[in-house]
Amino acid sequence: MQHRKLGSLDVSALGLGCMGMTHAYSPAADESGSLGTLARAVELGVTLFDTAEVYGPHTNEVLVGKGLKPWRDQILIATKFGFTIGDAAKAARPSGTDSRPENVRAAAEASLKRLGVEVIDLFYQHRVDPDVPIEDTVGAMADLVRQGKVRALGLSEASAATLRRAHAVHPIAAIQSEYSLWTRDPETNGVLDTCRELGIGFVPFSPLGRGALTGALKNLDGLADNDFRRGLPRFQAENFDANLALVSALERMAAEKGVTAGQLALAWVLAQGDFIVPIPGTTKITNLEKNVAAADIVLSAGEVKELGDLLSPDKVKGERYPESMAKMANK
Repeated sequence: MQHRKLGSLDVSALGLGCMGMTHAYSPAADESGSLGTLARAVELGVTLFDTAEVYGPHTNEVLVGKGLKPWRDQILIATKFGFTIGDAAKAARPSGTDSRPENVRAAAEASLKRLGVEVIDLFYQHRVDPDVPIEDTVGAMADLVRQGKVRALGLSEASAATLRRAHAVHPIAAIQSEYSLWTRDPETNGVLDTCRELGIGFVPFSPLGRGALTGALKNLDGLADNDFRRGLPRFQAENFDANLALVSALERMAAEKGVTAGQLALAWVLAQGDFIVPIPGTTKITNLEKNVAAADIVLSAGEVKELGDLLSPDKVKGERYPESMAKMANK
């Protein structure tokens, strides 16, 4: 697989988002299947694996660390901190944010132990904490780099202004935000432009629209009552039906090109810039293999524009998050 740069990190053009192996979606994956998927990803040339302390919580880091241990010198592990977990570890969602320097240090130590590694390759602040200056948080993260416990720093769902402030304290290797054919916020909020200007990598999560852009999700009947997507506006009944029509058009275009809808959606994201490294998540080897194959799809400028117009933001129904979650994204 071709490689790209996230700051100083050299990574595969596609990474693997591991959240769904223990968190948010349903049905839950079995451990043996997830371990098999991780191993197959390494075989296919994937070198960037994404997890977080809040996934599970905690269980995802343990699984990823266990599954990737045989190939530790061949791969990079990214993890994230910054949500309030504490006594609410069994709750459906974290209760807030905590990026105080003391928590930065404590979270890093805990993640190192759960992952079973000596250094975290890419350490993200999961959400910007409105109560802690970003300079204080990144300062503590930078201390971890100097101590040899972290290789590179990242932010998630941060604004362009926050990204600039953070980068002034210590080089930021990557920023992670939702980005796909049906989520284009980074194009208009200055984040992609800032990444290009400062040489920062951009890591889109949910590049397949949380499964919707694959065309495999024709209705919500197969989702468990506690599936994370049931609470998202775009998956609400009327919105979902309207969005399915857009996906059907994507499927038709994919069929004409001899690829799947998901592969075409990933190829479009990859075509937006060589500093972009999407991390589609999956628990199934068959889906993983399809995703990886998307890295070899070449789109013409006309096809890129046609796809962008096909699922332009004005056509997508529903916000990406409910209000309670949207307010945690840094504006």
